[in-house]
Amino acid sequence: MPPRRSYDQYCSAARALDLVGDRWTLLIVRELLAGPRRYTDLHADLPGVSTDVLASRLKDMERDGLTTRRRLPPPGAATVYELTPRGSALLPVLQALGAWGEPELAARRPTDAVRAHWFALPLLRALAPFSTPGLLQVHLDEGVFHLRTDPEPATPAYGDGPSPTAPDAHLTLDTGTCEAIAQGRLSLPDAVRAGRVTVAGEGPVAKALREV
Repeated sequence: MPPRRSYDQYCSAARALDLVGDRWTLLIVRELLAGPRRYTDLHADLPGVSTDVLASRLKDMERDGLTTRRRLPPPGAATVYELTPRGSALLPVLQALGAWGEPELAARRPTDAVRAHWFALPLLRALAPFSTPGLLQVHLDEGVFHLRTDPEPATPAYGDGPSPTAPDAHLTLDTGTCEAIAQGRLSLPDAVRAGRVTVAGEGPVAKALREV
């Protein structure tokens, strides 16, 4: 493989950007934080990326120790990409970047793609003050996704579709409410109190949300 490009600056921020500063790299991380993904799944959930660029970024990320590949056993029999512990450690980086970018969301543009699980990061930020561990299943107009408020290093922080095990709480809200939370215009507690978020379940996180 060709050598990795570098800013050649003795600075930790520059070294970090050597690894993740290329276009699409952090968005690939965003997708892989949801767990192992096939190449076709990644391409489908990264609208706008070319197949050549996606393949190149995945090779770079594997070379740099951010991702790895493995072959699923039958009947799956597919190759999946997944984050290494080093790659998974980028979750708080994406959280901080998402918080910084909240003012840039504004109204959705006609050309903007959207996937339900992209709202997992802002909802994780909104849930952080509760400090209550749990698995939540979120129901949106665009679809269903799940997230963990206390992901372990080897556990995906969120994922597309229903939760793999019984969730501690179900959250149901419309896309407008979720957008307002993602943009920082509405807090999750205020949304629950206003009836814009319906909370179901008997787990600790569900009880904490109902008691706000």
